[in-house]
Amino acid sequence: MSEKLLNTGFKREVAKLPGAQRVMSCYLCGTCTAGCPVAEVDAGFNPRGIIQKVLLGFEDELLHSADLWKCVQCHNCVAHCPQDARLADVIRALRGLAVSRGIVTEEFAARVQNIDAQYQLERLDSINRAMEQYGR
Repeated sequence: MSEKLLNTGFKREVAKLPGAQRVMSCYLCGTCTAGCPVAEVDAGFNPRGIIQKVLLGFEDELLHSADLWKCVQCHNCVAHCPQDARLADVIRALRGLAVSRGIVTEEFAARVQNIDAQYQLERLDSINRAMEQYGR
């Protein structure tokens, strides 16, 4: 069995990507996970774990993880992060890195981006319908 080595320079590589410049400001407090709507419905989804893998150098494991694609880009983590690490932007940058390395196709990434946008629109539409229903 071959063990994968950690890439100790991975966090610096990620910090050079557009949107991910503040990744190293994270001190792993867990606020991102506490406010994440995906983590509420998927106990295995751990935003703090994603950024921890960046910081520790679990490059291969992270870039091949389905968790990068589960994030709905709602930016709750960004709004509440005390260090402004901008995890949603880091995830978007990691998705781009996975595409550029051929781990996933551009078509797959575009499909997930469309799903994220559709989620935002459906949520807003549902809220507007509920407001109308309750006479607001």
